[in-house]
Amino acid sequence: MDLINFRVGQKTISLKILDILLTERYEGNLTSLPNGNPSFLGVKDYMGTPTPIFDLGLILNNQSSSEVNQELVKLLHDREQDQKTWLIALEHSIRDGAAFTKARDPHQSEFGKWFYSFKTENEDLKALLARFEEPHTKLLNLSGELLDLCTKGEKEKAIQILEKERTTTYQKLIRLFESARDQITLDHKPIIVFTTLDGQKPHIGLLVDQVQDNIHCDESEIKSLNEITNVGFEIDSQTKKMMKGLIKRGETHSVLIDPSSIFRPEHLQDYEPEETENYGLF
Repeated sequence: MDLINFRVGQKTISLKILDILLTERYEGNLTSLPNGNPSFLGVKDYMGTPTPIFDLGLILNNQSSSEVNQELVKLLHDREQDQKTWLIALEHSIRDGAAFTKARDPHQSEFGKWFYSFKTENEDLKALLARFEEPHTKLLNLSGELLDLCTKGEKEKAIQILEKERTTTYQKLIRLFESARDQITLDHKPIIVFTTLDGQKPHIGLLVDQVQDNIHCDESEIKSLNEITNVGFEIDSQTKKMMKGLIKRGETHSVLIDPSSIFRPEHLQDYEPEETENYGLF
């Protein structure tokens, strides 16, 4: 059995090659139609056939990848603000003798608590985040050194060191926050996978994050659906219908999806393709 793997959030799903017509970049240019299914994004005309598009992130994760990314960008804004607040508090302690109550241990700061527990499968983002550790650790460790200087009566020296680190180490950290947010935003280029039941006409389109790779597997390599629950899936009855098993190879695994189990909305039977600039025949 020949399959193509796709990434959806932190999960990998597999589709049979014979179930796929084509993939294309998602540009958001869909026709909206009333529907009670939150994962139903709208309709796109494919070769004259109105094709419903579903967000696979919402189906599998109860949250779209776009929403996940927006939350991560906001979190990085919040952690950057924490770092700014930390530096202001340290300067206040050095210049005015106020008690310094912020974290001195890199693992105990608000950013550190998140940083050392955060996991991502995005290799580019992972490499970028790894660069945070050096400047963040240097700044947090610096607090003890500068406060000790103040205790010894060397306040001016502490101020000089702080100003130097503000324009070097601290600015490096701020630039990394900006780069990480840009990376998250620019890296997300979702695609639509048009599936088929007969090899000719489209059945539905599935919105995924990216194409990973193609594999060949035997039926014996597909494990029972019960094993899916052991890798982080909370399966409702509707979602369970489309999952046909777990493909496990070494430390990696993917979930085999049957697109025929996602039904086309009945009201599409009366839908007429719109030949407009925005929603023409694609």
